[in-house]
Amino acid sequence: MLIFSTILILIITLVIGVSIPFAFGSALIFYIITKGISPAFLIPNGYSKIANLVLLCIPLFILGGTVMKRGKVGDALVGFVEQFVGRFKGGLGAVTIIACALFGAVCGSSSATLSSIGSIMQPKLAEKGYPRGIGASIIANSSVLGLLIPPSAAQVIYAWSGGQSVAACFLATVIPGIILVILFSIVQYFMVRNIADIKVLPKLPREKFYNDFKQKTVHAFPALLMPVIILGGIYGGIMTPMESAAVGVIYCIPIGFYFYKGLTIKNLGESIMEAANTTGAVMLMLMSAMLFSRILIMERTPDQLLNILINISPNKYFIILMVNLIMVFCGMLMDDGSAIMLCTPLLLPIASGIGIHPIQFAAILGVNLGMGLVTPPVAPMLYFGSQIGKSPISEMIMPTMKFILFAWIPTLILTTIFPQISLTLPRLILGLKF
Repeated sequence: MLIFSTILILIITLVIGVSIPFAFGSALIFYIITKGISPAFLIPNGYSKIANLVLLCIPLFILGGTVMKRGKVGDALVGFVEQFVGRFKGGLGAVTIIACALFGAVCGSSSATLSSIGSIMQPKLAEKGYPRGIGASIIANSSVLGLLIPPSAAQVIYAWSGGQSVAACFLATVIPGIILVILFSIVQYFMVRNIADIKVLPKLPREKFYNDFKQKTVHAFPALLMPVIILGGIYGGIMTPMESAAVGVIYCIPIGFYFYKGLTIKNLGESIMEAANTTGAVMLMLMSAMLFSRILIMERTPDQLLNILINISPNKYFIILMVNLIMVFCGMLMDDGSAIMLCTPLLLPIASGIGIHPIQFAAILGVNLGMGLVTPPVAPMLYFGSQIGKSPISEMIMPTMKFILFAWIPTLILTTIFPQISLTLPRLILGLKF
């Protein structure tokens, strides 16, 4: 029962608002004192795991995201997407969703996507008559696509903690991410189709449209090229994920300075400082979460939890349902990195035991945690979205519940039941055998 008391302390400290590294630390201190073991027994293992070159991807992706956010890359992507869907009823909502997906493919961060695309689209949505709650809900839900559309820092953490291929985990979340983009666009269309105040972008004469199309496509081309460079380098076997992340940073700095002209020496320094602060917090969180996952393994917690679930019901689908609920709950309480570090050692052995491949679990975990980030009552990304979208949470709840019911949950069900959704691309591109 000691390990479950330790987990309970972790949950309580998170609920009352203790910062995540200190919440994990509090649970660890309780376990060490109660168990009567030396911290020196745990720390070398945590250090050996944290001193891994794969983790260098994380600060590089964070830095790339902060540079892109200040470099006006989001404006170029929004202008590019507007050409295709901006002139239909509900089109501006679809622009927000697709732009978030594209920006997520550029920076790999949900928070950077939310702050960049959200700050661009919030005034546009308000100007075109979107209700505040719906607009802010679209922004908050769409920003979480940064967890799924590769490259994703969250998938780097999962691959590292679960001993899986980073490239395969990137590919596993592509199709679930695309499904979410489609379902988000459909759901928001039905939410706004009968709102008379919503305006669409004016239709342009054919010649003007082609000129506008050419201009905006050329303007967006360097931004669209970045994920091609990063992912093409990885899947082409030219670069490791760490090297491709470094190349991405080297690429985005000059285009931010000289092409989009949003980057200056001053805000580049601010980007570096922001990335350094975020990286420090992330690495502290990873170290504390790694030590916590070590005690989960020592205490054989996954086996105990599986036995509890089997005793309740041996049905495979009941166990899958319980595993999914645990992941959603973790996503509600903590950031994606911490939730992955807790769920991977705890739930991956259970998922593997009932026949779910670890690469498929990467996609299931990504969708679950994404949904948890916008699921009330905690919903960290929903609160962030309310600030960016300038809307009270009360006006966002109903639209968000529609996104959860008609987009998140169907995507989760499809990803869980049909392994092909997450395993097809790793098979085709990497030649992996499952």
